[in-house]
Amino acid sequence: MALGLDTVLVGCWTDDVAATGATVILPPPGTVGSVSVRGAAPGTREAAALSPHSSGVECHGVVLCGSSVFGLAAADGVVGWCSDHRRGLELAGTYVPVVAAAVVFDLTGPDQRRPTAADGRLACEAASVAEPAIGRVGVGRGCTAAKVAGRDHSVPGGQGVAVIRRGDLVVGAIVAVNPVGEVVGPDGRLLAATTAPDGAPRFPDVSMAEAVAHGAGSAWPEHRGNTTIGCVVTNARLSKLETYRCADLAHGGIVEAVRPAHTSLDGDALFALATGEVDASVDLVAWLAQQCVAEAIRSVFA
Repeated sequence: MALGLDTVLVGCWTDDVAATGATVILPPPGTVGSVSVRGAAPGTREAAALSPHSSGVECHGVVLCGSSVFGLAAADGVVGWCSDHRRGLELAGTYVPVVAAAVVFDLTGPDQRRPTAADGRLACEAASVAEPAIGRVGVGRGCTAAKVAGRDHSVPGGQGVAVIRRGDLVVGAIVAVNPVGEVVGPDGRLLAATTAPDGAPRFPDVSMAEAVAHGAGSAWPEHRGNTTIGCVVTNARLSKLETYRCADLAHGGIVEAVRPAHTSLDGDALFALATGEVDASVDLVAWLAQQCVAEAIRSVFA
C-alpha cells in the first residue's frame, strides 16, 4: 500500500540521464491538505491555497519535483491528468484540481533536461498503491546531502519513505533528501557525512566569505540549492487547521535527522494530507508524523 494506505496513489518519473525526476502523490476525493514552509529558500506552488487562512479545503495532488523552479512545469501535467480523471472541484462545468508542488535544486547546467508537463502526466500514469521506491528515483534522482563543506564533498541523497501504524491510524511520509546538512541516526551517528577532510571550512561555523577565503571557492554552497521537501499522508479525520498543524510539527523530524536544518540555504517544505477515515487526536498524528519524517530521511542511507 502506498504510504501505508490503499486509497493513495504514488507515482514516479525518473530521468537517469539528466539526473532529475518528479514524484506525484494522488489522494482520494475529499482529502484535506495543507503545507508548512520552514526553509528560507523555498520553491512552491499553491502554498497560499493550502494555507490554513485560505478558504479552500481539498487537495487533489502533491508533486515533488527536481530542477528547481523549472520543475514546477511537471505540476501542469498533473493538473491536466487530474482534470481528465474528474479529480478536482466541479466549477463552471469542469474539474479544477488543487495541485500543490515543491522543488529541490538538482540543476547541473543550462542544457540539462528539466521536467515538463508531459513528465508530470507520466508520473500520474505510473501511480499505484504499491509502496514507492527508496533511493535515486523520482524527485530523489539528483538529490545530494551533507554539503556543509561544499557540493564537491557531498554524498548522494534520494527519496525516502516511512510508515507508522498505531491501531487503525496510519501515518506515512515520502521525503526528498537534498539538504545542506548532514544526516544523523537516532543515536547521533552520522549516516550521511561530508567527505571533506578534517579542518575544512564548514557551514554554518564560518561565513561563506570566510569559506571562499579558505579555498572552498565555487564548491561552497553559495546558492540556495538545497532543501528537504516531502509529504505526510494520514487516514486521520482532521480539519484544515489541524492538517496544517501536522505539517508544521512534522518539521521536527527534519530537525531530528538533519543537522543543521531549516537554514538560510535550504527551502524545507512539508505537505500534509488527511484522507478522513479514522478518528484520531491531532497531537497523536503530529507526533507520529514527526517520527515518520525522520525515519523517511534516514531510510535513504540505511
